[in-house]
Amino acid sequence: MSELSPYFLSKFSQNFKSKTPDEFIIQRGDFRFSVLSSRIFRVEKDRKRIFTDEATQTVVCRDFSKPKFKVSESKRKLKISTEDAIFLFDFTKEKVESITLKDSRTVTDFKTGNLKGTYRTLDMINGSVKLGEGLMSQNGVSVIDDSKTVIMCEDGTMKERRRVQKDEYYFAFGNDYRGCLKEFFKLCGEVPLVPRYCLGNWWSRYKDYSQQEYIDLMKAFIEKEIPISVATIDMDWHWVDVIERFGKENAYYRREGGLPYKTISEIFQSQGWTGYSWNTELFPDYKGLLNWLHEKNFKVTVNLHPAQGIRPFEDQYEEFAEFMGVDPKTKKRIPFDITDPRFIEGYFKILHKPYENDGVDFWWIDWQQERDTKIKGLDPLWALNHYHTLDLASKEKRPLILSRFAEVGSHRYPLGFSGDTIISWKSLDFQPYFTANATNVGYTWWSHDIGGHTFGSRDDELYVRWVQFGEFSPIMRLHSTKDEFMGKEPWKFNFAANTAAVNALRERHALVPYIYSINRRTHEEGRALCEPMYYSYPTEKAAYEVPNQYFFGSELMVCPVTKPMDKRTFLAPTKVWLPKGRWTDWYTGRIYEGGRFVTMYRDIDALPVLAKEGAIVPMSQNDRTNDITNPEKLSVRIFRGTNSFTLYEDDGETMKFEDGAFAETVLSVREAGKDLLFRINPAKGDLSVIPEKREWKLIFDDISSAKEITVRVGGRKKVFTPGHKEGKTIIVLPSVPSNAEVEIEFKAFEARKNRDKKECVVELLSKYQLPTMLKQATLGKFVEDITSPFPLNDEAFKGPIDEVLL
Repeated sequence: MSELSPYFLSKFSQNFKSKTPDEFIIQRGDFRFSVLSSRIFRVEKDRKRIFTDEATQTVVCRDFSKPKFKVSESKRKLKISTEDAIFLFDFTKEKVESITLKDSRTVTDFKTGNLKGTYRTLDMINGSVKLGEGLMSQNGVSVIDDSKTVIMCEDGTMKERRRVQKDEYYFAFGNDYRGCLKEFFKLCGEVPLVPRYCLGNWWSRYKDYSQQEYIDLMKAFIEKEIPISVATIDMDWHWVDVIERFGKENAYYRREGGLPYKTISEIFQSQGWTGYSWNTELFPDYKGLLNWLHEKNFKVTVNLHPAQGIRPFEDQYEEFAEFMGVDPKTKKRIPFDITDPRFIEGYFKILHKPYENDGVDFWWIDWQQERDTKIKGLDPLWALNHYHTLDLASKEKRPLILSRFAEVGSHRYPLGFSGDTIISWKSLDFQPYFTANATNVGYTWWSHDIGGHTFGSRDDELYVRWVQFGEFSPIMRLHSTKDEFMGKEPWKFNFAANTAAVNALRERHALVPYIYSINRRTHEEGRALCEPMYYSYPTEKAAYEVPNQYFFGSELMVCPVTKPMDKRTFLAPTKVWLPKGRWTDWYTGRIYEGGRFVTMYRDIDALPVLAKEGAIVPMSQNDRTNDITNPEKLSVRIFRGTNSFTLYEDDGETMKFEDGAFAETVLSVREAGKDLLFRINPAKGDLSVIPEKREWKLIFDDISSAKEITVRVGGRKKVFTPGHKEGKTIIVLPSVPSNAEVEIEFKAFEARKNRDKKECVVELLSKYQLPTMLKQATLGKFVEDITSPFPLNDEAFKGPIDEVLL
């Protein structure tokens, strides 16, 4: 296993505090109880009393807290009391009888109320699937069964686990969902800090591009000023016409053990899905292609289907066969065996490392086969995710993969690939919930085939709504099948759809500074980019009733449009819950008072995105090139209130941040009556990772004017000319030293107000696709008195008016 990253393995073993200290263990006969924290309890049963202290594929650290607790017991029962929970075990029934929480709730049913987690794949799903169990529960307690996982050794390999009767972890966090997630990451490993480039836009398509076709496509994105940071090359990078080119003996193989393939799909996969040799007819100079992509600031990922092993036609076959002790002259296929240390070493050393050295930045692991290996309990998908992460990691490179979810513990191996979904409104409608809800098992970096993958019907509006959701999801990855009519290039859609999609893609690229800062919080604090509403409002009933609504970072609340618009109004309805407080629409500027449900109506250009009071959102001014590095020109959108946000920056790709190679800039706003102070604090940390000087474009979204505005840079007053646009105040400060403090002080400001209601109503009604005479006869009187009942009994017409008037 010498090819696995020594750097990552050293870090891996450092985090292996898998044994619980003896003082936090209570053993009674065949049972062992571990108090891992004041809110996490472990229960084991083993008739041979050989308990598990090694790490498993799910749990890696059982020594992260020093909880205080008391034990009391009788012949039948054991009670463990901490400051946060009382745990009661019944030896007669051999089960946990109850857990009493800090809020005095006593829980006896540990299944009811579970808020669910996520699912392995959405391949060929049209709509929804039933999700697995999660860590969060409305009843306050959840359970993870770890009895069937494999043992993870300190050298990164896996081994089979002895059969045990019970190994359960009880999470007793009540409705402190963020606290639960934070301690889960301490127990099961942190979420890595993902590279900056993966947070931009991705291009991907299952299509047999030629080298020049692919270059021409990427040039088109550049010329049209649509920023793409990751270029994906799907499976046609290698030979796929195996029978025609190399003969049947290289294509159809029986399964291990002599069983024949049973389905057309299995036979098809055996023919061309696995490959390690570049198709030199399509890519005559693949190294030149990879170099060109890197020169144009694209990162490159390449698709893998490793299930069929290494076949005789592969360029690397002779070297790999000799490495494995197989005579190459036999032309014998070398089966895929992720349990064999020798195979694993050759798999990386011979098949992958050379291509990584040539310019493949990371791998897309497209495993769709069986879940069994020679090690009982080891899922090959999980093993591939694990080993590929170890393979790529070094001090100079953060590990990254794209792969499917392989059960609890998969959060350590981002990113997720949800599979080939059916193109439909039902599929889109499921994905916001599916994405945010995965946070309930710590799986915070899902990516989807934005626009849908296959089948369905052509629908330009659906495409736009999917792209808009993609903008406000963890990973924005366009993808589709190779059908000639399925391309997701924005310019292949009608003018309105193209415009809206390009705007969303550019804005996503601009949002990277904000998203990357939340990425750091995920790594350090366990704060996910996409959180269900009940994380912020756990006691509000309404927070559990809006599954498609979520927080995107700490500052923005998003509710994607997942239903088509009415063709008479060109508006699509979305039900939104507004928590108490003031919320400002990111696109329209409309201000809403919370504490209610509102059905919001949006045209093709927008979706409901609401900024909270005091929201601070740093963005790049560069939204039209592939440059994803820390920008010299930043814009910040600021909303009235009192709040702070920390802009986090590092080199974006290496592990040097662990040694302090990062900078943090605290941005804060404080509203006091009619005065407001915004401050950019001097950047702290390693300033070599950020520009020495910056332009700051400060957009005060809901301040239209002020009696007096004072700007200080480095303590000195600065002469400036404020701009005013659509009720916003805009201040541009060029060439500001990164270590200087900036203060913007507003005295007696005028808050932005919503537009005149009658003006908004007239604008809406003017756009309604209705006969002119009907409008004049029926709607004219209503416009004269907008407090009167709306004359048309049709929610499609009445709803948008209500949103304005109410």
